[in-house]
Amino acid sequence: MDYNIQRYVKRETEEEVANSLRSFPVTALLGPRQCGKSTLARRLVADRADTLFLDLERPSDLRKLEDPEFFFHTQQEKLICLDEVQRGPELFPILRVLVDANRRPGRFLLLGSASQELIRQSSETLVGRIHYVELTPLTYSELLADDPSHYQEPLALWSRGGFPDSVLAGSDQTSLIWRQDFIRTFLERDIPQFGFGVPAMIMRRFWTMLAHYHGQILNASKLGQALGVSHPTIRSYLDILDQTYMVRTLRPVAVNTKKRLVKSPKVYLRDSGMLHALLEISGLEDLLGHPVVGASWEGFCIEQIIAKMADWRPGFYRTSSGEEIDLVLERGRKRLVFEFKASMSPRVSRGFFSTLDLLQPDRAWIVGFVPEPYPLRGGAVVTNLRSVLENLPDAL
Repeated sequence: MDYNIQRYVKRETEEEVANSLRSFPVTALLGPRQCGKSTLARRLVADRADTLFLDLERPSDLRKLEDPEFFFHTQQEKLICLDEVQRGPELFPILRVLVDANRRPGRFLLLGSASQELIRQSSETLVGRIHYVELTPLTYSELLADDPSHYQEPLALWSRGGFPDSVLAGSDQTSLIWRQDFIRTFLERDIPQFGFGVPAMIMRRFWTMLAHYHGQILNASKLGQALGVSHPTIRSYLDILDQTYMVRTLRPVAVNTKKRLVKSPKVYLRDSGMLHALLEISGLEDLLGHPVVGASWEGFCIEQIIAKMADWRPGFYRTSSGEEIDLVLERGRKRLVFEFKASMSPRVSRGFFSTLDLLQPDRAWIVGFVPEPYPLRGGAVVTNLRSVLENLPDAL
């Protein structure tokens, strides 16, 4: 099958967004640039004539909002979609006034690419009136549902990452070129537009350094020394990439134990394709021979599972002596644990089973490249990513 960047893959968040539009005056669809927010929004309202799209990066649309209260009043019977809404923070107080005057569900659909900043701005004025939905790049579950025969294995998605224009590109070369262009545009245009005053060259060096530290414990002082900046500056750079969905900081879980636990977070690049582009890894063959392969597989699987289990709290477990669980998901009294091994014959450390005894998880998986799942002692199961994603909901 010839896959190209114009194809549409059904998103798992479609139903949640549709339900939100039927229930809340304001729905915010948040996610990184180019992950498909606008495409999803337009697909959801394709059969509606009462919809108006405004892109806050388009000068002609911005001119319509020179008097936003009057303009929105003239369009009050429509669903108004505001794309890249983080560029218009002055609109949020006006939206609050309009919504309080008419709390009809489905009045506004906000699309934003800066998570924490957008939430901060809107929560000051729209609390109780807005529902948030996060859209990730394409996930393995979505690609499997779209075409299970083509995506029997997650290798192409792992290598290229989940941005639609990357994973659906006609060749590895086209995919890599798209990601390289994305990185350059993100650094040179997007970060300044978000209001962050960091030179593109400095941020690229920092982002590339994080790629080399992918999956490791954050050491801001060491990173600061390498870049020649202070510890607080490193934190501010990390916040920028975190707010724009490029980086995930995974926090350690709090467990009652006499063992000394690591307290610093681990850092991952959220999209494996961007990780590989920054490390100049050209394709799957190059990746499998690269030192980052194990950490890359770990980060890739973590993102797939967190996207599937969005209402669970993610973290990791690690002691100062090196006992570790890559991913711990918690919700209420339930706990799930995952280890990730880029191998067809995964092996766990000697302390793995004693750690399971300490954490007492409801379920435990070791995720590798095995063709069929099989059990280990202590209730753990060695499995592949497809099996764990397909069976997670039924396992709880």
